[in-house]
Amino acid sequence: MDIHEYQAKEILSGFGVTVPQGALAYSPEQAAYRARELGGNRWIVKAQVHAGGRGKAGGVKLCDSEHEILDAAADMFGRTLVTHQTGPEGKGIYRVYVEAAVSFEREIYLGFVLDRSSQRVMIVASSEGGMEIEDISAERPDSIVRSTVEPAVGLQEFQAREIAFALGIPTALTQQMVRTLLGCYRAFTELDATMVEINPLVITSDERILALDAKMTFDGNALFRHPHVAELRDKSQEDPRESRAADRGLNYIGLTGNIGCIVNGAGLAMATMDTIKLAGGEPANFLDIGGGATPERVAKAFKLVLSDQNVQAVLVNIFAGINRCDWVAEGVVQALTQNPVDVPVIVRLAGTNVEEGQKILAKSGLPIIRATSLMEAAERSVTAWKNDQSQNTKLRAI
Repeated sequence: MDIHEYQAKEILSGFGVTVPQGALAYSPEQAAYRARELGGNRWIVKAQVHAGGRGKAGGVKLCDSEHEILDAAADMFGRTLVTHQTGPEGKGIYRVYVEAAVSFEREIYLGFVLDRSSQRVMIVASSEGGMEIEDISAERPDSIVRSTVEPAVGLQEFQAREIAFALGIPTALTQQMVRTLLGCYRAFTELDATMVEINPLVITSDERILALDAKMTFDGNALFRHPHVAELRDKSQEDPRESRAADRGLNYIGLTGNIGCIVNGAGLAMATMDTIKLAGGEPANFLDIGGGATPERVAKAFKLVLSDQNVQAVLVNIFAGINRCDWVAEGVVQALTQNPVDVPVIVRLAGTNVEEGQKILAKSGLPIIRATSLMEAAERSVTAWKNDQSQNTKLRAI
């Protein structure tokens, strides 16, 4: 789960990371009022969206007057911000963060991520901040400092000092940098984060180390331990299909293809998508209905997959262990009976109660295409989709 910049800054400040003064606004007038509250003569208005690259896309504006703040905020609210991270669909702007402008002398990149190869928290830092880490890695790889944290002892002060020295932090500011590193690490581990990024972390003209921007991502499976973090979720920044799936306990990721997938098990779902590609099709989604898929759960999965207007065929691939094929078959029949669809439906069942499941599908009288193997199911899905498209084309021609 991602959160907004202002939320990440509030969390990190609670762990000792210094951040600039700022305030949230939900309208241009409120943005101007926030600037008056903050005081000063220069402010930054930042669109709050779950994406990087906001500055290049016009989502960050430096303002010298209240009038400029009103104009900048008015230009942002209700707009769809498109960056290299959002894709062409972009992200809607419904709130902005107003911050007092800060004069700084240096920019530093600082990131905490889980390195799966070493099964450790990896600290990635660079003296060349203010740009994406991918660009830093490509253009200035020598500037990147990497340090792995031993989980048995956590991040130690001596290790934080080594990172500060490697980044060329002035001696007078070393302790501030150590406090920042330790605070980020504590926030990462104590809140079950999967990523903490400050870019840029700056050294100001008055010798302070400030987090000018901040991002945090959390392990969704651990949110039950942190209800105050779970409350920070902003569904307006998420794919609505994925939000609906999460609310119903389904694991769903929307893709750009046209063959919808309903599968049990993440590994089988990945294999199903690969096989569809091998057969010449494009999967429209990843959907894992999990174990113990009741008929109601399968019916919900159908509604979710078919809510995607790009779906032109649906492949149900179940290898039942904990699941039962008869339950899945009942769910398919229930879904198609209650909400008839005009796209081909292909079902492959294997495992527990497969004979009962096949009988339920056969007796339903519904136009369900059955398959016995994954490859056969994928090929029949692609063929059915192409035939359906060909028939629709002929009808339009008539």
